[in-house]
Amino acid sequence: MAQVVVMPQLGNTVESCLITTWLVAIGDEVTESSLLCEIETDKSSMEVPAGVSGTVLALLAEEGDDVPVKEPLVVVGAPGEDISGLTSATAPEEARELASEPSRRAAEPSEEAALRDDRSSLAVSSGSGEGASAVSSGSGEGASAVSPRARGLAASRGIAADQLAGTGPQGRVIERDVQAAIAAGPGLTAGARAQAEGFVPGAAGSGIGGRVTRADLANTVPEEAARNALRDSRSSLTASSGTAKEFPGAFTDTPLKGIRKVIAERMMNSLATSAQLTYTATAPAAGLLAMRKRLKNAGDPDLAAVTIGDLVGYATVKALAKHAVVNAHLADGVLRSFENVHLGMAVDTPRGLLVPTLRFADTLTLREFSVQSKALANEAIGGSINPDLLGGATFTVSNLGAFGIESFTPLLNVPQVAILGVDAIFPRAVINADGSVGAEQRIGFSLTADHQVIDGADAARYLKDLCSAIADIDLTVLG
Repeated sequence: MAQVVVMPQLGNTVESCLITTWLVAIGDEVTESSLLCEIETDKSSMEVPAGVSGTVLALLAEEGDDVPVKEPLVVVGAPGEDISGLTSATAPEEARELASEPSRRAAEPSEEAALRDDRSSLAVSSGSGEGASAVSSGSGEGASAVSPRARGLAASRGIAADQLAGTGPQGRVIERDVQAAIAAGPGLTAGARAQAEGFVPGAAGSGIGGRVTRADLANTVPEEAARNALRDSRSSLTASSGTAKEFPGAFTDTPLKGIRKVIAERMMNSLATSAQLTYTATAPAAGLLAMRKRLKNAGDPDLAAVTIGDLVGYATVKALAKHAVVNAHLADGVLRSFENVHLGMAVDTPRGLLVPTLRFADTLTLREFSVQSKALANEAIGGSINPDLLGGATFTVSNLGAFGIESFTPLLNVPQVAILGVDAIFPRAVINADGSVGAEQRIGFSLTADHQVIDGADAARYLKDLCSAIADIDLTVLG
């Protein structure tokens, strides 16, 4: 009997996952250990195992779709098995066709691979009893003549999608049809797009790059004449400019998706919902460098692995003990100060910026702080970290010192009210007691605070205590 594989839940806080890559196609044979697809959340990534054996009869989502957890992903069963019982009366036309013709699709995986790129997102609802699922779909052919993706892309380019010839199932206009229409000729200017009721590319306009203007819409140019005029103008330009390339030259468009899209949304939300102000200060770094050297030669592998970043993070936590207003969250007009420090650590990973949380950091020894922070960072970089450990921080540290950055403005990880940027260690001129001029190694800090709840004096006091803790790092570690 056909079985449905659902989207797994990665942690208690995860509500949906993005399908990044399908690893199977309709008609493929899978076992319980076979991998179906690669997925990611804003916090981690993983591969989804089949968990059942059989033939892939249906893929219920596309690459790039954001699928809620525990919603159906794949139907697996016997070759040629009828899966129409898994389809409700509300499924889109593509889903009905897929369910009613499993034998043909299983026998022709290459054709399915082509159609898979054409399907729009399927709204899926969980079934009952034996784990079957229902694929929901709309009625009425008018609503299904243009896929949602195609309609959205067409609207953004001022194209009348319902005037295009569709290549999807039963003539449905899909995204690639709109892309082909865009490639067929220049689009509309912003003004023309606003007044055009519908535009099918192919005719050149009088605007820059051959775009159609409002004047062109008012005085429609015959398609062939417009194309000839555009071709002649480009030929003339090429002849007069010799080896000049067409402006703007080669480029690559990369849609924001997955973690990158989430990061973008969160950063914009951070700036839009908080009053951010950055304060900078420096501290003597001689003590840090001396302690790092002693620990490296201590003969203890754990202590030898302690870095400058570990020492700074440890001092950061110790300084927070005196400043509850900085170790806090602001949400819905309520400031929540925390007794313990749960330290967020910004980590650069191949998939983007992640911030694992070192829980109860204020209760750790320097050795424990170093070991646990490195373990969290490695798990984040490798993509194996528990998503629950990527939230709940009360204060965050972002260290760009290794890149030679001397000052920057870190953005708040809301609802946190402060974040510390750690800058590079650099020499600075100093006047010695005897009046001579010398050089001193100093480390910089950039504290961004939410001015809604943290006044300038509060931020300055925290930075002052942090700099003191760094200058006297031996006492900070002992205390």
